[in-house]
Amino acid sequence: QVQLVESGGGLVQAGGSLRLSCVASGRTINSYAMAWFRQAPGKEREFVAGISAASTRTYYADSVKGRFTISRDNAKNTVYLQMNILKPEDTAVYSCAADGNPLLSGAYYSERVYDYWGQGTQVTVSS
Repeated sequence: QVQLVESGGGLVQAGGSLRLSCVASGRTINSYAMAWFRQAPGKEREFVAGISAASTRTYYADSVKGRFTISRDNAKNTVYLQMNILKPEDTAVYSCAADGNPLLSGAYYSERVYDYWGQGTQVTVSS
């Protein structure tokens, strides 16, 4: 079992930045691909960014490309999401997820491929 705990969310003005962290426990995540998803009120959960176990592959949703950066520190069992130039439409609960496929599954954008999930952290961007 892998337990995931997110932190770093909060209230920020449009144009600002936040850095989310996801700390894993129970197992080391160096053999897991990791991803961030988000869910806004009244909307379905959507893929934001993914990273392979060795950080050799990263993928981003078009809506965040160029503004968000996913990274990981396997020695700290932690995954990060640096979010810059935040927009009101980025407001959502952000959750991290772990996939037992270290290379990122072909359907990395689908929540169905992820085995473990955190509870999420709220990000609110004011205009």
